[in-house]
Amino acid sequence: DPIVEMRSVVKNYNALRPLRVVELSIAAGVRVAVARIRAPRAEVMLNLVTGASLPDQGEVRVFGRSTSAVSDGDEWLASLDRFGIVKVRAVLLEGATLLQNLALPFALEIDPVPPDTIARVEALADECEIARDHLAQRAGEVPAPIRTRVHLARAIALNPRLLLMEHPTATLEESARTPFGEVVARVCDRRTLTMLAVTQDL
Repeated sequence: DPIVEMRSVVKNYNALRPLRVVELSIAAGVRVAVARIRAPRAEVMLNLVTGASLPDQGEVRVFGRSTSAVSDGDEWLASLDRFGIVKVRAVLLEGATLLQNLALPFALEIDPVPPDTIARVEALADECEIARDHLAQRAGEVPAPIRTRVHLARAIALNPRLLLMEHPTATLEESARTPFGEVVARVCDRRTLTMLAVTQDL
């Protein structure tokens, strides 16, 4: 079965026109990018996939189940573990190091970061091609290309089944976009991750 299916979907969100998706089907292990989608529409589309909002018309099915079948808030929160979400609006602790920021998915105690967590963070940084000497820097001091990779690393930290990306290159100069896309492709290939990116960036 497809990992993501959207059929005859209409979602109003106080814009001039609603979001309309006639048909979208993403099989396991496939990477799909939907381009030229402005930020508000991208957010609406990913909210439909995660079940944070429901369509006004049509159906969204994720992992073979309709998002409208989720019965309560607790079930919906538990379902979020299946998703890794990259969005530049996600918060980094600006005064904390990258090591501490990347440790947060694994441990609440990050001052100091436990030794076993350090090993996990270093492996995650290596996978997302973040040089280890950046790990000692504060998040507010690193350049945008590294911050974007930190968002990716945090999204995959807990082994999601579906990687969702909302305007992931919004803060990147054009010269940095292709290298980041190549990192994402390598991560997805190694993990056999299914990916949906919704972006204004061609």
